[in-house]
Order: sequence, then C-alpha cells, then structure tokens
Amino acid sequence: MLSRSKIDSRLQMRNLWQRIREYSKLAGTGEIARRYFAMNAFDGVLTIIGVLMGSMTAGVEAPQIVLTTGLSTCIAMGISGLWGAYLTETAERKRELAELSRQTLTDLHHTRIGRASRLAVIVVALVDGFSPFLAALVTLIPFFAAGLFPAIRWAYYTSLGLALLTLFGLGAFLGHISRENLIVYGFKTVIAGVVSILISFLLGD
Repeated sequence: MLSRSKIDSRLQMRNLWQRIREYSKLAGTGEIARRYFAMNAFDGVLTIIGVLMGSMTAGVEAPQIVLTTGLSTCIAMGISGLWGAYLTETAERKRELAELSRQTLTDLHHTRIGRASRLAVIVVALVDGFSPFLAALVTLIPFFAAGLFPAIRWAYYTSLGLALLTLFGLGAFLGHISRENLIVYGFKTVIAGVVSILISFLLGD
C-alpha cells in the first residue's frame, strides 16, 4: 500500500505534467520544438560530415584527434543553439506578450499565457541546443570504439554511414509530420549528406 507522501508526490507530478501540457498547447511549443529539432539535428549531422571528411582527406589517423575535433564542434553547436534560441525566443515572446497586453489592456505577465510563453522559451532553447549536439554525437560513436576496427578508415566509413542513416531518420520524421511518403522524405535528406561528402572529397582530392 502506497504511503500518503508517495500519493501526494504522484499527484503533484501528474498536476505538473498536466500544467506543462496545457502551457505547451497555449504557446504552440510542440510544433515549434519539432521544427527546431529537425532543422538543427540536420545541421549537426552535416557539420560533423564536414569534420569527418576534412579529417579523412587530411589523413588523420588518430581517433582521439577526430573525437576531440568532433566533440568540440558538437559542444560549440549546442551552446550556439541553446544561447541563440533562448535570446531569440525571449525577444519574440516578450514582443508578442507586450502586444497582446496592449490589445487587451491587461498585464499578462503573471497569467497562464505569460507562464506558457516563458516555458516555451526554455523548451525551445533546450531542443535547439541539444538536437545538433546529440545528432552529431551519434555520428561519432564509431570513433569511441575505433580500436575494434582493423583500420581507422573503417571508423570513418561507419561514421559516415551512421550520418546518412541519421539523415534518413530525420527525413522520415519530417515525412511523418507532413503525412507524406517517409521513404521519399528520407532520401531527400540523405541526398544532402551525399552531396556534402562528394564536395568535401573533391576539395580534399
């Protein structure tokens, strides 16, 4: 039998979750977050493809160098996304809230609309910051286990394969959102990765 404290804790969590869902619906957070996730994860993968191709064509044989370069790039993209989205969304949400307050002749800062707006800023900033970081990190996984490959080039090939697979997944996700053909959308995003690989290869040739 559950204790009173555990029941109260569960009720509080349920109420908090319901409040978050309500605020998300009010501010349209879900739709914006989906766009930011897909767009920035896409950018993250393409950026790491550039890092991988640059390292491979330059003949970098040490996995630690690729990892250091790649992780530094991941962190920079994450911070850039987090900071940029937070400042941009804060400015936009404040402007919208101020305009709505003028139209309604009411201070909306401490209302549900105001709280929903502030929550949207935090959620969007987190999604914008973590989506490119996580997408890029997934692409670099083979280099954490580079010692298992017979040669470093196989870590490069595996990472590039993971990058294309991730791009396909992002395309399928967009296809699902738009209710279009998932495979067609998947290949549309993969094409961008292939083009990036080819251009990087030609530049380093």
